[in-house]
Amino acid sequence: MQEYLIVDGYNIINAWSSLSAFKEKSYEHAREKLIELLSSYQGYKGIKIIIVFDAHLVKGGLEKRYSEGPLEIIYSREGETADAVIERLVYQLADNAVVTVATSDWEEQRIILGKGAYRISARELWNDLVLVQEKIRVSYSKSELNYQPNSVGERISFKQREIMEELRRRK
Repeated sequence: MQEYLIVDGYNIINAWSSLSAFKEKSYEHAREKLIELLSSYQGYKGIKIIIVFDAHLVKGGLEKRYSEGPLEIIYSREGETADAVIERLVYQLADNAVVTVATSDWEEQRIILGKGAYRISARELWNDLVLVQEKIRVSYSKSELNYQPNSVGERISFKQREIMEELRRRK
């Protein structure tokens, strides 16, 4: 059975301090970083990930869907929130797939649970993402018999790199 993770994009960006720092300068950069993080996560987990962003305040905006590597990205149309898009996706997918929604919005969590999906909070997703990144790093380093890390970034954990990046951006 196909497994889906539907991500409330701006909810996650606002909840993760590493992405929240990016949004202060550019929401576009924060969105790109989220997509990058979830792309490697998707590759390891082998699940289908759909990221939904609010665009309900964009005048004349139509729902926009596109693929970014293995991820599907959806921007809601004018007058429709990301929550409404997520609820519609859950309704369409829940009968034939395992669907989990990543959001810390309590009201949205209650709605999607009622429609047959699972929920994961932003913090739980972050913790799982960090764990997956560490597993990827360890797996990669073990696959290289004579591999020796050449940079500091390769010798420290994913979590430590995120903290250093956040400090660097604060200036």
